[in-house]
Amino acid sequence: MQIKTSNNAVVKAFAFSVVVLISNGVLAQTYRSGQHVEPAFEGWRPNEDGTFNMMFGYMNENWEESPDVEVGKDNYFSPGEADRGQPTHFLPRRNRFTFEVTVPADWGDRELVWVLKVNGEERKAFATLRQDYLVDNMVIASETGSLGAGTSSPESRANIPPVVTVQGDGIRSARVAEPIAIETLVEDDGLPKPTDPVEEARAFAEFAGGGLAAALITPEAVMQRRLISPPVKVTVDKVNGLYYSWNKYRGPGEVTFDPPQVKVWEDTRTSANSPWGALWLPPPIPEDGIYAVSMTFSEPGEYILWGRADDGGLYHDAYVTVNVAE
Repeated sequence: MQIKTSNNAVVKAFAFSVVVLISNGVLAQTYRSGQHVEPAFEGWRPNEDGTFNMMFGYMNENWEESPDVEVGKDNYFSPGEADRGQPTHFLPRRNRFTFEVTVPADWGDRELVWVLKVNGEERKAFATLRQDYLVDNMVIASETGSLGAGTSSPESRANIPPVVTVQGDGIRSARVAEPIAIETLVEDDGLPKPTDPVEEARAFAEFAGGGLAAALITPEAVMQRRLISPPVKVTVDKVNGLYYSWNKYRGPGEVTFDPPQVKVWEDTRTSANSPWGALWLPPPIPEDGIYAVSMTFSEPGEYILWGRADDGGLYHDAYVTVNVAE
């Protein structure tokens, strides 16, 4: 009896410890606002002229708050120029490969440090040209979730980034509360092939059970299955398919986009308008390749808008400056 009692006590103690770990270690790490932003050095890649691009992103610990931190004592690089083109507006959660900083060919073994202070917490990212931080297209595709960890394929190796061309001037004028329209041409090679979960399920059903089994596959059933299925990758899981999205990069006020833009941050919630959401599907590609959007600004000032074309594996960015008057 004593042995049984002891075992029961151990089981109860173990169960209690699991509950404590879950409540303190998991739930406590999810916040809507009030938390810091962690700058991240993603790696570096060489340029044809002998210079190097250091690649940065960040992890905003908040699910809703998008802090604005002007370049200065709370958002700067060192050594050298404090302003290296970093964002001053920080979208929620994990944002990978957000921007790049070019350093000269003779940079050597020096460090470039990005310092960021949000909600009273200062964090730093240290960038170097160490060989183990070298990034290529396969690393980008893997890190963002297009590929599984440590995997590749002939299709992924053949993929090249989309090409973005904003139509018109790179500097625009606008007035508060009056929308402006921007059109962007996005050209892509069609790789990787867009994710089509319904066709994938039908192909598997036909292989396993023949044409009748494939005929029983419906979009509703596939979506329901995806809704309840756990992730199958040890890294983030991303839906492949081309999209183009505008976001505020710098600026004093709010920017409203019409239509609503696909999220470029890793919103993993099931129904999120995000390639990392379980039910997300790539939007239709315009026949002429032109993506049109209207933008409305809440306050006067200078804004920098950041557009990203992403085919699931690789990306290309564009920027537009808008000077907004009353």
